[in-house]
Amino acid sequence: MADCLFCKIARKEIPAKIVYEDRHVVAFEDIHPQAPVHVLVIPKSHFATFNDVGPDEEALLGHMMLVATRMAKEKGVNDTGYRLVGNCLEGAGQSVFHIHVHLLGGRRFAWPPG
Repeated sequence: MADCLFCKIARKEIPAKIVYEDRHVVAFEDIHPQAPVHVLVIPKSHFATFNDVGPDEEALLGHMMLVATRMAKEKGVNDTGYRLVGNCLEGAGQSVFHIHVHLLGGRRFAWPPG
């Protein structure tokens, strides 16, 4: 999708603090962090919501999770704890309609979340 914010970040049309990139995903610092560590992991392919991802993308979704855990280790929160969050649709808090996983860490989290 040409006007998608995250597609533009993946194409480097909009600057972001990229902390990881490969041919499938980009990971970057959130501009409005909700924790000391707040990294977004996005696929380079556009899927508006998790409802739009089919079985052919199973490996991509797994890769996103592995990149998130790698970022947790690199950011030093793998031993103290971190949260991985994926929101689907506005009712769950999705505000950018390009699937992404939030890596949050560096502080204590409550349960249940907001």
